[in-house]
Amino acid sequence: MGFAGEEVEGRVVAVTGGGTGIGAAVAERFAAEGAHVVVIGRRKEPLDRVAEAVGGTAVVADAADRASAAEAVRVVLDRFGRLDVLVANAGGHGFSAVADTDDDAWQAALNANLTTAFTMARESLAALIETKGQIVVVSSLAGLFAGPSVAGYTVGKHALIGLTRSLARDYGRRGVRVNAVCPGWVQTPMADAEMDEFASHAQLSSRGEAYAAVTGDVPLGRPALPAEIASIVRFLGSGESSYMTGSVLVADGGAHIVDVPTLAFEHAGM
Repeated sequence: MGFAGEEVEGRVVAVTGGGTGIGAAVAERFAAEGAHVVVIGRRKEPLDRVAEAVGGTAVVADAADRASAAEAVRVVLDRFGRLDVLVANAGGHGFSAVADTDDDAWQAALNANLTTAFTMARESLAALIETKGQIVVVSSLAGLFAGPSVAGYTVGKHALIGLTRSLARDYGRRGVRVNAVCPGWVQTPMADAEMDEFASHAQLSSRGEAYAAVTGDVPLGRPALPAEIASIVRFLGSGESSYMTGSVLVADGGAHIVDVPTLAFEHAGM
């Protein structure tokens, strides 16, 4: 037995942070199945490249700004007459410890990692209620745990899970489903830059060695490809997840199941 909306062909999907990495892969996945894809972000050039590659639409907008986000939604509705799925993927900033984070850096981290999703969701809700649509929030493993010296990023990604649950609680009765995905390491341009910095600091010879080092204690022993995360987003943005809302799916190669205090035993060969 099928469920309404299992297929994504003909659906209108808006992806924030759609110019690179996971966002670009999400756009490619939905477009490959016949969806009308709108990629949203602040940088025109990468958006245009993705839109051209997938036959989609590029909208330059700051998802954290109310007026800019509202205009992006207006463009979507003017062109397609509806909005079925919002993928709140924009993020970044916040890579310092609390004592090293000034007010401007703190605000930038919250704007990038939290306010983008909040503002786009708020401006999209009327359209999503009309279509009984979905919001897929891209958080992070940093939304469940804390890494070193990433205070703003960690707080923002944790807060995205609260936003997901609040939206799901308030708008489920109106037909809108809201779920989140928490990826671990994914081979994106942002992660590549972190690996290059780590490789230099740790005196490793390549980016590949850096990825191998940071995933050495992960059960699957490797980072994800953006397309692997995109497949989960596609599932959450279709009728195949029709009885899921307020859920948080972790896609981290098993990193979250590792009992950290026992790693010493494994490293000792016991």
